[in-house]
Amino acid sequence: MSNESTLPRPRRKSRSLAQDLVAELTRQIREGQIKCGEKLPTESEIMEAHGVSRTVVREAISRLQASGTVETRHGIGTFVLDTPSSSGFRIDPATIVTLRDVMAILELRVSLEVECAGLAARRRSAEQLAAMRAALDAFNRAGHASDAVAGDFQFHLQIAMATGNRYFTDIMGHFGTSIIPRTRLDSAHIARADQQQYHARLCREHEEIYAAIARQDADAARAAMRLHLTNSRERLRQAHEEAESRQTDSTS
Repeated sequence: MSNESTLPRPRRKSRSLAQDLVAELTRQIREGQIKCGEKLPTESEIMEAHGVSRTVVREAISRLQASGTVETRHGIGTFVLDTPSSSGFRIDPATIVTLRDVMAILELRVSLEVECAGLAARRRSAEQLAAMRAALDAFNRAGHASDAVAGDFQFHLQIAMATGNRYFTDIMGHFGTSIIPRTRLDSAHIARADQQQYHARLCREHEEIYAAIARQDADAARAAMRLHLTNSRERLRQAHEEAESRQTDSTS
């Protein structure tokens, strides 16, 4: 008799669980179980109802925010928005698979997010600044890669929202967490950096952006955002060139 049925099932990755939770919450919203304008259940309630961890819940909420399905209001909760149109601009995250793809996305982000930072510095409200701070704090204390990615994306998304221009937010939302290099690649490993040092460097760069927006210095905010994104691109570019050089040496 086979003992196959008694073997433990492999543990599913949190990213897969998060996607399942996104699908379920989206279904509930689409079918009207959770209506437009209503507040989602709390993190603890979702954890209990679906048997998942807090990390999975936060990743799922982050994805729903990115798609424009929900909006988190600092200190109040997460609310369902009007269902976004299924048509329109979208980059399929499944196509961002190589180091070259990630670098190309970073180049696009430079052209987009530098101006986002400048506009956010001029237009942000106190509440929007607080939302940036909350996202930044979540990133700074992240102990798991998925938490870091969620916090990183939320910080950049909150900056886009603070521009007051919904098209910036729409584009960032269409990208979702796929714009964060660590979603696709082990960036610290590629850049040959210690994980803690790599995270600390990103924290410093984020803090420079936040400080400029906080004091409403648009020029400094643009400069800090440009430095942050071009630093990321340069680290990956150098790693890409080194990898190609090693491959050439091995075949020569």
